[in-house]
Amino acid sequence: MKQELILASSSASRQMLMRNAGLTFSAIPADIDERALDERLERDGARPEEVALELARAKALAVSALHPEALVLGCDQTMALGARVYHKPKTMAEAQAHLLSLSGKVHRLNSAAVLVLKGDVLWQTVSSAELAVRTLSAEFVSRHLERVGDKALTSVGAYQLEGEGIQLFTAIEGDYFTILGLPLLPLLSKLRDMDVIDG
Repeated sequence: MKQELILASSSASRQMLMRNAGLTFSAIPADIDERALDERLERDGARPEEVALELARAKALAVSALHPEALVLGCDQTMALGARVYHKPKTMAEAQAHLLSLSGKVHRLNSAAVLVLKGDVLWQTVSSAELAVRTLSAEFVSRHLERVGDKALTSVGAYQLEGEGIQLFTAIEGDYFTILGLPLLPLLSKLRDMDVIDG
């Protein structure tokens, strides 16, 4: 029997990517205070990619403590524009401010994945993507947010690349899976190496 795999997340997009890749897993969200950990790391001067890795590790370790015999995958993603690190907008007004601040600029997404077994970190990686947003008018952003509705509040950048959010961009460097929050190709390679999935 193959090793049991748990995704330490309730993220619908990560679950969809893993299911589409043919992975068998359970999803158990980690009970950690992400925001407090995030704020501490930022105060300590951690780079955005380090924040993503630390949060992914904390999620995997928290779930591994409850399910030590399972292989636990923790994931997280950060988004940064220069030194500014973004967080999920809480209101549509914040979503609008996010999108307008990205207008005409290139921002970076960092997606981390960590595998833990019996409380030990076995593997970790961070993949990044750079996204160039076209120049947006306030009127366009308002209309766009009216169309997408509350979905804008479910992602840190207030957009869904897999939906109408693709209209916001002029160029993208990086893979689709990283942008959706899961470095899937290196993860699959590691799972094959570990004989968790067929190689």
